[in-house]
Amino acid sequence: MQNQVRSESINGGWDVWSSSDSSASADHLVVMVHGILGSAADWKFAADQFVKMLPDKVIVHCSECNVSKLSLDGVDVMGKRLAEEVVEVTRRKPHVRKISFISHSVGGLVARYAIGKLYRPPGRENQGNVSSGMCNEDSRGTISGLEAMNFITAATPHLGSRGNKQVPFLFGVPVFEKAACRVIHLIFRRTGRHLFLNDNDEGEPPLLQRMLDDCGNLYFMSALRAFRRRVAYSNVAHDHIVGWRTSSIRRDCELPTWEDSVSEKYPHIVYEEQLKGNDAEQCSPISIGNEGSDMLEEELVRGLSRLSWEKVDVSFHTSRQRFAAHSVIQVKDSLMHWEGADVIQHMIDHFLT
Repeated sequence: MQNQVRSESINGGWDVWSSSDSSASADHLVVMVHGILGSAADWKFAADQFVKMLPDKVIVHCSECNVSKLSLDGVDVMGKRLAEEVVEVTRRKPHVRKISFISHSVGGLVARYAIGKLYRPPGRENQGNVSSGMCNEDSRGTISGLEAMNFITAATPHLGSRGNKQVPFLFGVPVFEKAACRVIHLIFRRTGRHLFLNDNDEGEPPLLQRMLDDCGNLYFMSALRAFRRRVAYSNVAHDHIVGWRTSSIRRDCELPTWEDSVSEKYPHIVYEEQLKGNDAEQCSPISIGNEGSDMLEEELVRGLSRLSWEKVDVSFHTSRQRFAAHSVIQVKDSLMHWEGADVIQHMIDHFLT
């Protein structure tokens, strides 16, 4: 008999769990974070699948603290809200011992900010400073007191949207890209400034640049390092919102050659690789300069590449839904975007490894 799924709406977000007796042993909280102008419903299909297939392992919380136009308030404001929401969820569920995040699009950046607030250093659960030189991945802290397991993003612009071809619907035309950089805040407000790396809060460098290291009481890299797995799912083509390079944290020369998938189970997974952190730069500080978008993008690549990542490249080029790839990769709508179901299955099958 197939496991039945139960759900409950609390303070805007959704908790999803199995109705089977085995669900009592589930101690792994999975927080799902939607993208810009999204809602908790965007992750409904994935949440249901996780609970059906891992009924005795996971409880899923679909975040909605940044629903709709609240997602235009900026990555930092959204990250603070998400952190507060996670704290509230863990208070309601004192039996959970582990935590994972699965995020779509800009939600991945929001989750990176939130974990920076939720991070607790090893041996100093409630307070204390963390040196940005703490580079041993075995010396992990916790996220809100929980063991950090999986940090998974799907079509997230980790390198921002400012570089050439990072927003594919601008067709890589420099004049369009420069114009977008100047007017993006009129459409996506403060979040747009963060994505295009032209925010300048009180003279500070762009937020995504600051998130390359620990910063004051925000432990961005220590928190990301705390997770046992970091996984980036990326669309190789037909994602008109987020380019392949920025979602996969690669330089142009590092983009792999891919072919049609040979897997019947995952027909849209066309390339996978596991990359270890760059040991040579693991403990070196990241310099902050303003030499232009190319240098800034290089800085973001180098900073995030200090940690190990699993990179999973996805293509819907043979799909009738290919031009909606940005939504299909998360199955935002189970009827319209069903062809992305194998990507969710891939996440589930590798979740406990």
